[in-house]
Order: sequence, then structure tokens, then C-alpha cells
Amino acid sequence: MTRRPVAAESLTLAWFKSSYSTNEHGSGCVEVAAAPGVVHVRDSKDVRGPSLGFAPDAWAAFVTYAAQD
Repeated sequence: MTRRPVAAESLTLAWFKSSYSTNEHGSGCVEVAAAPGVVHVRDSKDVRGPSLGFAPDAWAAFVTYAAQD
């Protein structure tokens, strides 16, 4: 995992939120954008703030874990 400020390159990424997200004010949600070799994650309420970068395998393992009941 890496933590870095959102760079100019990440402004061109295609960010998306989960279909389970709501648009209610104050709801906690993250946005995700895939790039070659890294999955970027950021706070949807602070899109100009920092983002985290994960290796695709690490992100896939997290999503699998998070989806478990």
C-alpha cells in the first residue's frame, strides 16, 4: 500500500463509487480507479485529498474478504 497526494495524473483516472453507495450528505464512501499495476482508492467526500494505491492482487484479496458474510 502506498499513500500519496492526488497527482495531476490521477485527475484523468475514471473514478467510480460502489452501487451500494448512497448520495446522502455525510455518508461514508470511497471511490476506486484502476490503472496499470495499481488500484487507487480515495475518500469520495475529499476528492482533492490523498489517495491510497494498492497492488491489484492486494485489492482483489481485500474485496473478496469484504464481500464475505
